[in-house]
Amino acid sequence: MQHIELQIQKCQATKDLDSSLLLAARPEDLSSTLLKSRGLSSGNVAALFKYKDKTEVHVKVDTESSVLTTFTISDILPSAKAIASIRVPDYNSGKLELQYLHDHVAFTTAFGFNRSPTIDFSATIGTPGIAFGAETSFSTAIGKLTKYNAGVCLKMPTSNASVILADKGDSMKVMYLHQLEKLNGGAVVGEISRRFSTNENTLTVGCSYVVDTQTVVKAKLNNHGNLGAVLQHELTDKSFLTISGAFETKALENSPKFGFSLLLKP
Repeated sequence: MQHIELQIQKCQATKDLDSSLLLAARPEDLSSTLLKSRGLSSGNVAALFKYKDKTEVHVKVDTESSVLTTFTISDILPSAKAIASIRVPDYNSGKLELQYLHDHVAFTTAFGFNRSPTIDFSATIGTPGIAFGAETSFSTAIGKLTKYNAGVCLKMPTSNASVILADKGDSMKVMYLHQLEKLNGGAVVGEISRRFSTNENTLTVGCSYVVDTQTVVKAKLNNHGNLGAVLQHELTDKSFLTISGAFETKALENSPKFGFSLLLKP
């Protein structure tokens, strides 16, 4: 009798384990993206798997037969997260990222799994109204900093503004966004960027319009004639269909770009 009870308990434990593995194997998010530019098409399919709300596995397969796998483990320490990724067949693409996210401060560091990795570091400190951030990259192969950027952001109830100094101080961007009730909760945005080495200025304006509770339309245009538009429609709860397009108004002989994205969440 005891033997039978042990067998029953073993079968029940095996069943529970199989059910747990089956639930873990079901994707939380499933998305596909297709892009066509100048007669060439590319796309990918991605799936997100979650286990016990602390471990995530994100797998993306593209049309070039490469597979990107990302593992995310949350709460390895209080407010800390670890992210590891690798792209097959490029085994030198392995990367480890550590994040510490607190209410008023955040730190991130990342490095690759190769002989001469690049070490990235970023930090942000601030309040809900104002924040300061900086990032840098150090190449162990040449022993020099290859990137350093800094910025500040101001946030108000209906608008926000930011200033970013990038490209080792060679470029600067100033952006302002304002939400408008006349656009059903949409917004207008303007951005001015300048590259000091070439004295090149770029002015970009854009807006978003909420058609209804499920549909949003966005568009932007810069002084170089680059026009882009995006339509996003919520099919079901947290499942989205996105259609995008872009073309150069000053070079109509160039083929336009089209994009298609489908995000499904069971």
